Amino acid sequence: MSDVTRAVVARLRFAATLGIEGVSPDPVWTTRQVGPPGAAASQAADAGEGAAATPARGGIGADTTGARAAADLLAALQSEIGPDCTRCKLHRLGRTKVVFGVGNPGARLMFVGEAPGGDEDEQGIPFVGRAGQLLTRIIEAIGLRRDDVYIANVIKCRPPGNRNPEPDEVATCEPFLFQQIDAIAPEVIVALGTFAAQALLRTNDPISRLRGKVFHYGDARLIPTFHPAYLLRSPERKREVWEDMKKVRALLRGEDAVGGQ
Repeated sequence: MSDVTRAVVARLRFAATLGIEGVSPDPVWTTRQVGPPGAAASQAADAGEGAAATPARGGIGADTTGARAAADLLAALQSEIGPDCTRCKLHRLGRTKVVFGVGNPGARLMFVGEAPGGDEDEQGIPFVGRAGQLLTRIIEAIGLRRDDVYIANVIKCRPPGNRNPEPDEVATCEPFLFQQIDAIAPEVIVALGTFAAQALLRTNDPISRLRGKVFHYGDARLIPTFHPAYLLRSPERKREVWEDMKKVRALLRGEDAVGGQ
């Protein structure tokens, strides 16, 4: 079996885990993305009957004013937080690094998780462990690359033992997330898991009640879905995440997504 064949087989097997059946002539699946981030979504919009393409913003190598301004704002915010933040108790509870965020400052799509885990705490980068590897494959399944999007968490420091964030920790750290979102101004936000969805939507509803719907967050559309770490424990829920990601793909194409709020 050639390397190309093995790669195709691996991609189809992953697609099957998300509940994708068969293949499609849609260019977002059959065309290898070339050029700036967001190109795959724009190509898909071009291919749709009567669909208007949405230009990519702030792609890698694209010297746009908006992306530069966003990058400057993010750098200033990261500097304000600092590498040794002491604003909440987590700095006394074994945290190694402040995990700020990573990705394209001009991204059209942003993912928001809960908190760093052990791998993230060690490397200072969000979603680099097993859950992060699954998130990367989910991003690729809608025709994008990890470098096309921006990824951050509600809180920037690892809770001890990967426990759930506590209310005082969320209250202290979430303003920085809101400033990240304001700087990037994404068109679509995916809230990964209960804590991200509750923080962004100001609700106490669990993710099981929120997912499957499309909400407004300022000028962006927000789609709550299950956290990749949950999918590792409950792989049977991957199909539901795929349904949510199809909504993301539709919104990036400029199409309506079913389930809007």
